[in-house]
Amino acid sequence: MNWYTTILILLLAAVSIWLGWRIFRQNKNLADLTNAIQDAESNDRFLETLPLDVPQIEDLSNAVHGLAEYMAARIHEAESGQQKLAAILERMSDGVVIADNNGIVTLINPAANRFFNSSSTVGKSVAEVIRHHQLVEAWQRSRESGNPQEESIEIPLTGHFLRLVIQPDLRSGDTLLLVQDLTRLRRLEKVRQDFISNVSHELRTPLASLKALSETLRDGALNDPEAAPRFLERIETEVDALTQMAQELLDLSRIESGQVNLNLERLSPGKLLSSVAERMNMQVERAGLNLSVDASPDLPEILGDRIRLEQVLVNLVHNAVKFTKPGGSISLQAAPDGEMMRISVQDTGAGIPSDELERVFERFYKADRARSGGGTGLGLSIAKHIVEAHGGQIGVESIEGQGSTFFFTIPINN
Repeated sequence: MNWYTTILILLLAAVSIWLGWRIFRQNKNLADLTNAIQDAESNDRFLETLPLDVPQIEDLSNAVHGLAEYMAARIHEAESGQQKLAAILERMSDGVVIADNNGIVTLINPAANRFFNSSSTVGKSVAEVIRHHQLVEAWQRSRESGNPQEESIEIPLTGHFLRLVIQPDLRSGDTLLLVQDLTRLRRLEKVRQDFISNVSHELRTPLASLKALSETLRDGALNDPEAAPRFLERIETEVDALTQMAQELLDLSRIESGQVNLNLERLSPGKLLSSVAERMNMQVERAGLNLSVDASPDLPEILGDRIRLEQVLVNLVHNAVKFTKPGGSISLQAAPDGEMMRISVQDTGAGIPSDELERVFERFYKADRARSGGGTGLGLSIAKHIVEAHGGQIGVESIEGQGSTFFFTIPINN
């Protein structure tokens, strides 16, 4: 064998080794590419580790990289959408429950947990989560019929009024349950109904009296020198009552709409209470009651409208006189309460039933025993808005048969 043959054999061997190595590298790169794609679901950064060079299959490599980039973008969008949805569900005031075809809860937001007084309930059945047979039956009807259903219930223990809207998905078999809290709307509707009823009552009484008095005068009493003045005085009294009601309604409307400007000034709580006590002293004495003022002269000054705050206090004292029997007492008190001054009117009167405490500040609301006591039922509502316009709060503490304490807070002038 000459040296030419030896060189040719060596060249062929080198070429064979080189081709074998290229084929090996190509197969290895293809295997790495395949493994990277297969691991994409469990690897959040698979695109960064994807092999970038696959010789002889550049078009396939580019197409795979393009598909990988598209998939990564879609995954990012899906994750972003899920985060936004989770944030929305977290902050929704309405409850949201999603159940699968087997009636197992797969999603529930905090509002729904709060309405049904439950903790995390994913994985439990709808019946276990809702625990109200009317709502469960509505959900079952929706599943069976495939039609949306609505059901409303009042929960006795919490006093909440809930409406459940059930929307089935016929394609997936899932069911969306939307829970709405209508408690506030029901209370507002109740207030509206009571307002209309009370307005009708308050207007009907003086109008009926005016009608009867005018008919009596027309039938001959007008010519009676003794009866005519008495009837005219009664007419004036009823007209005054209607005028007062109209004025108080106007005042209330202006205060609620913010049309009344407060003339704020620095006031001494003690002097404010003493001024009111002096104004009401004659009425208190006629009722056979004792009136006292408990306010230190060293109390810090408050920032308020003198006329409006006196209006609030006069109203509270007037109510205390009305519902306190002779021999009882009324006390006007003032004391600091943090950054606020707490001013209260305490009496030893009839007190207020516990089920009426939340409603005493509603427009026209009066307890049954007050019907014969006169008044429009607007005073406490006006007082409430005046106090809130000052940045304070008003409330009442009472035990039936043991008296009441109406109180309100006004910011201290720092």
